Amino acid sequence: MSDDRTHVQEFFTARAAGWDSRFPDDDPAHAAAVAELGLREGGRVLDAGCGTGRALPPLRAAVGASGVVLGIDLTPAMLQAAARAGRDRDGQLLLADVAALPLRSKSLDAVYAAGLIAHLPNPTENLRELARVVRPGGRLALFHPIGRAALAARQGRQITPDDLRAEPNLRRLLAGSGWTMTSYVDEDDRFLALAVRES
Repeated sequence: MSDDRTHVQEFFTARAAGWDSRFPDDDPAHAAAVAELGLREGGRVLDAGCGTGRALPPLRAAVGASGVVLGIDLTPAMLQAAARAGRDRDGQLLLADVAALPLRSKSLDAVYAAGLIAHLPNPTENLRELARVVRPGGRLALFHPIGRAALAARQGRQITPDDLRAEPNLRRLLAGSGWTMTSYVDEDDRFLALAVRES
């Protein structure tokens, strides 16, 4: 296991049990971001880095009973917290790494990724792997329930020009990974970048 993966697992293992209580008001923000993915009844969607599964209920509601909802995470403690919260009823939980997804190529309609991009050790390769499992024309949502400036302030740091989520940087990163950015919102109360899988 790489040091990056170990660090991510240690970080989230220590926080898994209290994660939902730290951010009790995030559910409506997840639901609004999921709505912007434009999922349809019977769709197939992956929540990449699903954590405690907060987005699984709105993802299930969007694709209905005939759809497929998968939640993958690298940290067993986060998946256990998701199951304890009953979110395994809304999607199948899988222990997996976005660097090597256990999914067939072009098997999904969309990927939802909340807070994931900041934890990717190799963003270009990892986003390319997400593109691999999405059909051409499928969609990606990179979401965070607060914007870049608010998150930086919470963490006691400044935003720098090399911030991966700055619009020009993210646009280039997505383009180099098989995606075309279609919209970008960075406000105090949310960050949401939508992209379409290139053919």
